Amino acid sequence: MKRVALSWSSGKDSAWSLYLLKQDPEIEVAALITTINAEFDRVAMHAVRRELLELQAASVGVPLWQVPLPWPCSNDQYEARMRGVYERAMQEGLQAIAFGDLFLADIRRYREKQVAGSGLEPIFPVWDMPTPKLAKDMIAAGLRAKITCVNPKVLAREFAGRDFDSRFLAELPSGIDPCGENGEFHTFVHAGPMFSWGIPVQGGEIVERDGFVFADVRLA
Repeated sequence: MKRVALSWSSGKDSAWSLYLLKQDPEIEVAALITTINAEFDRVAMHAVRRELLELQAASVGVPLWQVPLPWPCSNDQYEARMRGVYERAMQEGLQAIAFGDLFLADIRRYREKQVAGSGLEPIFPVWDMPTPKLAKDMIAAGLRAKITCVNPKVLAREFAGRDFDSRFLAELPSGIDPCGENGEFHTFVHAGPMFSWGIPVQGGEIVERDGFVFADVRLA
């Protein structure tokens, strides 16, 4: 079997990647890799509480590798931390690392460049899937998520804290990618076919920081 580490943002695209990888009998997902903003003790960018992240990992039954990042964090610092993760993966007998990127070619090239020379194979389980259909397929399969972060330059702050569901998709303005691949929004997945059990959550305080609007999702 090919042992794979999965870049795990706590959001829907990485969760769906896990779902697809788990269906391949030749792949074992051996680790979830998540970067943590050490200053705020939350998932970087998504701003998800650590306790929720750890509950996700427990529900999917895969070891969680948490990678603390300073805040602010330079690209050089980020890349140095990730090189350490790749070295650990090789030492523990992993062969590949998976990413939940959908269609941004420059991001894929960046991932491939960073992994090059590590001995790991970069794989992209959801790459080039049409996002309108993908978003609907996720919801139809039982994936449940909260909108944790919104870019208010392109999407109204009122979308923060909402459920990622059919109504949400129907009310997205024209030009917004249904999976938020251009950074319009980020999610936290709390139930779905990749989980053994759902995580009871509720929307929390809405705050604006660093030009983004965050919903402080917490345990219900």
